[in-house]
Amino acid sequence: MNKDIYVLGIETSCDETAASVVKNGTEIISNVVASQIESHKRFGGVVPEIASRHHVEQITIVIEEALAQANLEPKQLSAVAVTEGPGLVGALLVGVNAAKAFAFAHQLPIVGVHHIAGHIYANRLEQEMEFPLLALVISGGHTELVYMKEHGDFEVIGETRDDAAGEAYDKVARTLNLPYPGGPHIDRLAHESDGAVEFPRVWLEEGSYDFSFSGLKSSVLNYMHNAAQRGETVPPEHVAAGFQNSVVEVVTAKTLRAATQYKVKQVIAAGGVAANKGLRTSLTDTFKEKGLPFYIPSLKLCTDNAAMIAAAGTVMFEKGHRGTMTMNGRPGMAMASWN
Repeated sequence: MNKDIYVLGIETSCDETAASVVKNGTEIISNVVASQIESHKRFGGVVPEIASRHHVEQITIVIEEALAQANLEPKQLSAVAVTEGPGLVGALLVGVNAAKAFAFAHQLPIVGVHHIAGHIYANRLEQEMEFPLLALVISGGHTELVYMKEHGDFEVIGETRDDAAGEAYDKVARTLNLPYPGGPHIDRLAHESDGAVEFPRVWLEEGSYDFSFSGLKSSVLNYMHNAAQRGETVPPEHVAAGFQNSVVEVVTAKTLRAATQYKVKQVIAAGGVAANKGLRTSLTDTFKEKGLPFYIPSLKLCTDNAAMIAAAGTVMFEKGHRGTMTMNGRPGMAMASWN
């Protein structure tokens, strides 16, 4: 019988310090996340230096807690998987060096994982992946459509040309004087609204699967500025609803078109913005109507966590990938297939 694979995952790419133990790439044994939202809220966004300091304070604690919850000793682990990039360089360095130290101390192999690959593999913790598939990755720093023929085979067929969807959400939220992080607040207001301001849909050139949200963001800012100059009071929920309607329509339409063209067997969503209620509803209803299997992780697996890194790292480990003690944080790390 094959021996079970237990992988310790470590994630510190932005403002969550996380560690997790995953069995065979599909079963979460423990999943610990130390959030920094309260520390960054007063600044209206993530402050890299503060994020790094919090990671230093929390990393050992969350690793120990993940092992304790899993009831495992380090010698029972098969490997350590850590987010190598992309992300904030200072934040990445804390996780990578903690992972290297742990792996060296316990004579374990180490695997460096791409953060977006981790988000994609969060789905495998709840639903087995069926290929070929299309993954919509939508988060604070990324909006991408990724075509996969098999495990570890990534072809980015569409990506953002400027602001990612999550970034646009946060900037519009600041314009509406909503707290950080802004995405959940805009989502809530949009569902409470009885009306919506009409904002443009940015489709780009015909046939493109790329995204652009900078123009939409500017349109919202200009609308609010012009209203203020005229002394008009604009219901924030109408602005939130109009903005969200534009994002959701474009993202849903492009994802459906790509899934149809590439003849995939499955569509999955991933990333923090995949927790957005309006987007989840639109994608779920659209693909149900088309009869195409669509899956989206539970909310706790959409935001940054270490279980997703362990899940992706398990597949890399099984494919023979190994990192070295010279491994470093790579803030601009490109997604590459695991051949």
